[in-house]
Amino acid sequence: MSPEALNALFALCIGFALAGALANGYQALVRRPAGFGLLQEGAAPKTFAAVPFLVFAAPFIIMRNTLRGSRIERRRVEFVMMATVLSGFWSMMSGTFFLMTLRAAGLLA
Repeated sequence: MSPEALNALFALCIGFALAGALANGYQALVRRPAGFGLLQEGAAPKTFAAVPFLVFAAPFIIMRNTLRGSRIERRRVEFVMMATVLSGFWSMMSGTFFLMTLRAAGLLA
């Protein structure tokens, strides 16, 4: 495996882990699952604070909603696959940003 592929895989895993930790931490504090409905409260400070949270928690939310929808609503396999690819790409990008931030802060070599 090339170093670039290994780095992309590591970023993907870190992105999913960060998304899961954020979404589950939110659920532990607020006692309801995180969702994109946080953006539907109008122009309030709480809505603007939800944007950075959702940027990093979105891969987990997308996969949770997709897997729940595939069981309950019997969604087609194509839709589930498209959502999985989207969530994976989003996770890889947020994981890359997180790793770059750790490297810039000097916490990661």
